[in-house]
Amino acid sequence: KLACATCHDPARGYAPANDLPVQRGGPDNRRPGVRAVMSLTYTQNIPPFTEHYFEDEGDDSIDQGPAGGRTWDGRAQSAHGQARLRLLSPYEMANVSPEEVVAKVRRAAYAPQFRETFGEAVFADGALAFKGVLMALETFQQSPAEFYPYSSKYDAFLRRETSLTRDELRGMDAFNDPAKGNCARCHPSAVRNGAFPQFTDFGYAGVGAPRNLAIPANEDPHYHDLGLCGPLRTDLRDREEYCGLFRTPSLRNVALRRVFFHNGVFHRLEDVVRFYAERDTQPQKWYPRAPEGGVLKFDDLPPQYQRNVDVRAPFGRHTGDPPAMSDADIRNIVAFLNALTDGYRP
Repeated sequence: KLACATCHDPARGYAPANDLPVQRGGPDNRRPGVRAVMSLTYTQNIPPFTEHYFEDEGDDSIDQGPAGGRTWDGRAQSAHGQARLRLLSPYEMANVSPEEVVAKVRRAAYAPQFRETFGEAVFADGALAFKGVLMALETFQQSPAEFYPYSSKYDAFLRRETSLTRDELRGMDAFNDPAKGNCARCHPSAVRNGAFPQFTDFGYAGVGAPRNLAIPANEDPHYHDLGLCGPLRTDLRDREEYCGLFRTPSLRNVALRRVFFHNGVFHRLEDVVRFYAERDTQPQKWYPRAPEGGVLKFDDLPPQYQRNVDVRAPFGRHTGDPPAMSDADIRNIVAFLNALTDGYRP
């Protein structure tokens, strides 16, 4: 009863069409998930997960650390693996086994196409048929026109087919400026080796997003989503230095989203950029008050993992300091991010 498009709407850059922090699925389509749904666009170059990522092959001078993999915690190594997770997840399509998936495909209207593609006897081998389902989903997500068309205004600007507005240009400058947004540190924006930018370095970061009490799982004060070290990913649960880190998503089509960060805590792009500017300078605006009157900063992380939160610019300032970005910078960066939406016609 749940389609991939239920959570990955083509009109929204293959992200959710609603503003719910988590989507509902399960056997009755009522069970809430625990994380916001990521976009499926511009994932074609995500490398398999590794703890030691070197952007330049043959150059081992700079180890970026953990990078790659699908989902917020990288536990799926490919679109093939990602599809398997979704088909069997108790929060999503909730099939109890690969065999149940195959039985449904056998009854589907497209079963003849499936036989034509994988052979008339494909359903005689359940494992082969399930592999065919995953391959079909993976192959569809490799369709350039659908998933990585590079058709935004910024792409047209890079091709010299159009000009950016004054606000967009100023936003691009603030986005790239290490002393202001410093966004390009994790979301590279420049053409490299002839390839247009993905707006992600595929790495992992902890930004200290506020706890989202709209997520049912967070009603339990002892529940914490720690990203790389669990609870959904289990192989790195003993790596404390990874707790609170989530994969950096691409910013392409980000203006189509209605929820942001792994927990969907923000609903406006301007609030996201402002949070980056004011997280450390005005934490009282973003985090709840403690009973004794202080600010419960990084309230979605247990104290022992808060040292993993990113403190590089625009973070790292002190309460009361001027933020790294002005109100104009924030507005201009949002204008630039809107220029990353596909479908622009010069």
